[in-house]
Amino acid sequence: MKFLKLLTYTLFVVLIVSPISCADTLIGDEGALDEDVYLNYQTLTTLELPFEEEWFAVNAGRTHGDGAHHFVSRSERYAYDLLIVQNRRSYSGDGSKNEDYFCFGKRLNAPGDGKVVAIESSVEDNEPGTVNRTQVGNYVIIDHLNGETSILAHLKKGSIIVAVGDMVTRGQEIGQAGNSGASTEPHLHYHLQQTSEPLREGLGLPAQFLNYYEDDVFVERSEPVKGQRVRKN
Repeated sequence: MKFLKLLTYTLFVVLIVSPISCADTLIGDEGALDEDVYLNYQTLTTLELPFEEEWFAVNAGRTHGDGAHHFVSRSERYAYDLLIVQNRRSYSGDGSKNEDYFCFGKRLNAPGDGKVVAIESSVEDNEPGTVNRTQVGNYVIIDHLNGETSILAHLKKGSIIVAVGDMVTRGQEIGQAGNSGASTEPHLHYHLQQTSEPLREGLGLPAQFLNYYEDDVFVERSEPVKGQRVRKN
C-alpha cells in the first residue's frame, strides 16, 4: 500500500487516462472536435450537486489539465471525479480497505429531475489500488427528458435503490458512492451528455450546478474545477 500512502490532495484517481500529453488549453481552440459549439453551452436541466457534505474535485473543468477525461471518450470530456478529503487525505488508516475511504458508502442523489433509463448494480467493488477495466462499474443513468442525460458511475455494489423506469426528483437518494469499474479508489464519476446510452460515443456537455459553495464562496450557477472543495447550499 506504499502507493496509496503517497496520494494526497492532488490527482490520485485514474479512469483509463490516455497517455496523450497536451497543453492546458481549451478543447476546440482549433475547432477540431466541434467544441466551438459547446464551449459556451448553458445547461438546460436544473442541477444540484449530487451528494451531501463537502466533496473535493479531483478532476473537473473544461481544460485538458483540469478535466483529465478529454481523451477518454467524447461523452466524458466534461466529466467530474469527486471524493471526500479530510486533512489532505481521502482515507484513514492505511487505505487498504474501501471502508477506510471517507466517501465510500456515502449517499448519492439525483442531480436533477428525470427518468431512470439504465442501472448496473452487480459489479464488485475493487480493492483500493486495483482497477477493473469494466469502465463504468455500477451506475445510474437519468434521462432529463430535454436532450440531456446524467451518468453517475463507480457506485457501491448493491447500493442502488432506484429502478429502470422510475421518475426521480432533484435531491432524491439513488445509491451510494463506491469503487467499481475503472477506479483505483472510492469516488464519484459524474458527467452530462446528449445520449442516454452509457457506452455510446454521445457528445459530452458542460454541467452547471445551482446554489452551492466553491471553497466556501457561494455561487448561484457555476461549474466546479479541479482542486475546489464544493458543497450544497
